[in-house]
Amino acid sequence: MPIHLFWGDDEAARTRAVEALVQTHLDPAWASLNLSRLDGHDPSQAAQCLVEARTPPFGSGSRVVVLQRSPFCNQCPADLAEGFETALAQVADGCHLLLVSTGKPDARLRTTKALQKLVKAGMASEQSFALPAIWDGAGQVELVARTAHALGLQLEPAAAEALADAIGSDSARLSSELEKLSLFAANGSGSPAAISLAAVQALVGGRSTSALAVGEALLANRPADAIALVDALLAANEPGLRIVASLTSQIRGWLWVALLDSQGETDVTAIAKAAGIGNPKRIYVLRKQIRGRKAADFLRLLRQLLEVEAALKRGREAGDAFRDGFLGLGDAGMVPSSGGG
Repeated sequence: MPIHLFWGDDEAARTRAVEALVQTHLDPAWASLNLSRLDGHDPSQAAQCLVEARTPPFGSGSRVVVLQRSPFCNQCPADLAEGFETALAQVADGCHLLLVSTGKPDARLRTTKALQKLVKAGMASEQSFALPAIWDGAGQVELVARTAHALGLQLEPAAAEALADAIGSDSARLSSELEKLSLFAANGSGSPAAISLAAVQALVGGRSTSALAVGEALLANRPADAIALVDALLAANEPGLRIVASLTSQIRGWLWVALLDSQGETDVTAIAKAAGIGNPKRIYVLRKQIRGRKAADFLRLLRQLLEVEAALKRGREAGDAFRDGFLGLGDAGMVPSSGGG
């Protein structure tokens, strides 16, 4: 297939797939003439890739044209769109046009529809490299297993779960840690055994820290734990305002679910749409998290986060802003679901 579309926010997996395709089709002896790496953020380079895709390869092997940050299936200017639709039918024999982007193709665009027709006809291929959501534990375990398979490694099931807990959806770090673990498992033998749970615990560590974990600590009325988690995020150079934004989004989701549940809404698709949540399956997780809580609890959290945000924007040191805000939450008190406190 002469045309390939790679999209998704898993940059590490995308990069591996791009290099695998290049190595499969390119003769290294002719790489200087037959390999082009272009940046679609520059309209002139996006147009250039269409010209090169219509140019037959020199010598042996194929020509490979790689366009990073491809605009053709996302917010494509009209002149580029016309050129793209024309070029789809004119890709030279022995040439592979590889379009790479982080965003999901916009199905409403003419360019996307034209490319999808070729995919259905077997004249183009499409691969998704989307990272699992931060709350999707099963998806993170699957990401670990998929990455290990791509690297030719074997993992014990418990090791895969431990890696998912420790790394989450950080695919670049996951690749690095798996390579380190493979060397550890080989132990000088040259043929690594399956990576064990003990190896992960020894070399990688415990659970990852995320704004999601901070929100869960606040929900459980554990402000000291939330402060410790925030300190870890700040130490890892996570911007304070980004933490606030993530927490606000998480708590608003809880609030919407609590409000709609209190009104008797049972359609998870309707709840997800109202809450701005892309995957309706997440509603089941949110309902379990907030069982026994009232909407007033989440409004109190949002008010306190607003104070933290204001303090950060006034130039307050991030650790102090979160510490004062979260201790204030503890004083106000979220009533535990058991009814105590």
